[in-house]
Amino acid sequence: MVSTFANYNLIARNLDRTLTLKKAEPLVARDTDYFLANIGNVKSVDDFIKDTRLFNYAMNAFGLEDMAYAKAYMRKVLDEGIADKNSFANRLADDRFVNFAKTFDFAAKGDKVTSDTEAMKKVTELYARQEVEEEAGNEDEGVRLALYFERTAPTVKSAYGLLADPALWQVVKTVLGFPDAMAGADIDKQAAAVNKRLDVKDLQDPEKLQKLIGRFTVMWDVNNNTDTDPVLTLFSSGSGSAQSTVSTELAATLHNLKRGGY
Repeated sequence: MVSTFANYNLIARNLDRTLTLKKAEPLVARDTDYFLANIGNVKSVDDFIKDTRLFNYAMNAFGLEDMAYAKAYMRKVLDEGIADKNSFANRLADDRFVNFAKTFDFAAKGDKVTSDTEAMKKVTELYARQEVEEEAGNEDEGVRLALYFERTAPTVKSAYGLLADPALWQVVKTVLGFPDAMAGADIDKQAAAVNKRLDVKDLQDPEKLQKLIGRFTVMWDVNNNTDTDPVLTLFSSGSGSAQSTVSTELAATLHNLKRGGY
């Protein structure tokens, strides 16, 4: 069994090609063509929600496929928009809803929102990325979490943003070694614990972000009894800091040497 560490690095190194191949798959291409051909005809929240195929595509693109059935809930998200800090989307403390409402901002832009071709094209890019992540997760949930973290974590502004997103929190919790029981603590105390161990601004630094993800993939393998190279377990030990004292690049080199990759 290939480790999460190896699987993630393989996909990450070839992500552009993987996305291109995913977009060319018949089902993905067909759904994307339908979205681009019809989204411009949507002039209201009602139009959007009534076209189940369009709506589900958009929901999938933002990782909200599990909420596609909750149309009344999503109508409230869209109707109230994001301009008011007390709007429904802003009060949900989940950036997926905020980003969805920002892209489909009928509240502020009315019937012109879907005529923004660049914004709609970005939806299709998100959809392809989600499909790649989901497919990776079917084989290894750790890889899906790592890919999601790579894409999403740089947009997080505070520890509360990490705590509000179950997938992001799973990565952070694994890297920092926080116990499941921590979920029962006061939210402000949880945020303080995160801030003590992790500078959220580091997530916007590509190099620091990759080091954290590299550490996560190794620890995920160890914690889930994956067939991990014994040498890689060295990278999960230590003080529990988000920064490994030995580079992820060295871990990759050792991993490849063991398999005759060099």
